[in-house]
Amino acid sequence: MTLIKSISGIRGTIGGPAGDTLNPLDIVKFTSAYATFIRRAGHSSNNRIVVGRDARISGEMVRSVVCGTLIGMGYDVVDIGLATTPTTELAVTMTASDGGIIITASHNPRQWNALKLLNHHGEFLNKEEGNEVLAIAEKEDFEYAPVDSLGHYERDDSFDMRHVEEVLSLRLVDAEKVAKAGFRVCVDTINSVGGVILPKLLEKLGVEYTILNGEPTGDFAHNPEPLERNLSGIMEEMKSGRYDLGIVVDPDVDRLAFICEDGRMFGEEYTLVSVADYVLTHTPGNTVSNLSSTRALRDITEKHGGQYAAAAVGEVNVTTKMKEVGAVIGGEGNGGVIYPESHYGRDALVGIALFLTSLASKGCKVSELRASLPEYSIAKNRIDLTPSTDVDAILEKVKQMYADQQVNDIDGVKIDFPDKWVHLRKSNTEPIIRVYSEAATIEEADQLGKTLMQVVYDMQ
Repeated sequence: MTLIKSISGIRGTIGGPAGDTLNPLDIVKFTSAYATFIRRAGHSSNNRIVVGRDARISGEMVRSVVCGTLIGMGYDVVDIGLATTPTTELAVTMTASDGGIIITASHNPRQWNALKLLNHHGEFLNKEEGNEVLAIAEKEDFEYAPVDSLGHYERDDSFDMRHVEEVLSLRLVDAEKVAKAGFRVCVDTINSVGGVILPKLLEKLGVEYTILNGEPTGDFAHNPEPLERNLSGIMEEMKSGRYDLGIVVDPDVDRLAFICEDGRMFGEEYTLVSVADYVLTHTPGNTVSNLSSTRALRDITEKHGGQYAAAAVGEVNVTTKMKEVGAVIGGEGNGGVIYPESHYGRDALVGIALFLTSLASKGCKVSELRASLPEYSIAKNRIDLTPSTDVDAILEKVKQMYADQQVNDIDGVKIDFPDKWVHLRKSNTEPIIRVYSEAATIEEADQLGKTLMQVVYDMQ
């Protein structure tokens, strides 16, 4: 059993002893700490916090505890029910709330759940803010409201359509053009909230669709991370030749992967690259992605006359860098598209709408669009950690071994070779070291990653 406390929030497996898992006692403590932090921050006086959740089996239990705790802290709760992460982010600003809590463990398996914490802008807390919440929780430095000052509860299910309408209003989304293209798509929504909201978006775009794993039961039909090894079902369905595009999202719909018309993966790294190419064609400017993302975004950005910048892994790090350099689009290589014209958060709905508009404008097949982009191959491996693993010592050793190469250590260790790179970093969401590597071919990329993995194994 696992409980991970970080600046990103609290994440863990359900069931087991308090303090070692995600359980009601820790949920109360962490929610209380967050509410205390929001009150002390004093950015708003509306005394209101939004709560949304994905369809995980444990979601209703966690939601009940979170909402009850917030009411006990004196906050009014706007419960938007089953909702995507970007929908909840938008709901914070749409309701002028003081903050928001998203109940989702994103791509983690079914036994996991988590609380993701938002500020009054509907954006994730930064490192300093997250550390403050952790400190408050550690000290249990919070005070509950007296009976006459308890908060109130409100349920509002309108935000799915408000989110869809916001996406349709974007300047570079052309619903009429998409509808005229007559696209047929197959969508895997992995038994979560994508099955609730994506049909609404696709119907508004005039797209004919088939939904796989659409019932939002939280009993995921396969591993929910949208990687090729987990997507044999939809890839096989795409080989039938009945569809123009395959679309895959994770349980909270902030990650997005495409599948070509012939059943081959478009490549999750190329979700952002393809959307950025379309956006930059119409809105020249700068871009940002994280250190573990493909060099293809850099190439596309420079082709359009902009400048590319890399950030540490983590959505808040990417959005901070985007604001710093005035990026017109950015995101992460895991299929996360961040389009500031909408909001500073990864949003699969925005990515789908922009991609379909681009595809309709080009009048080509998805595989042809993919072939037009710079070609790199990225391998994504992982090393499971033991309680005794000294990650800092391992990363320091790797830095020393490759001191003659270009090394970036703002987030783990990234080694840039002239024609390839490898990045090792400890995950914020799982007890693992992620090992990402990129080269001209997948074989070369995988070999580079495994060479570094062997270094780690030799030190454990």
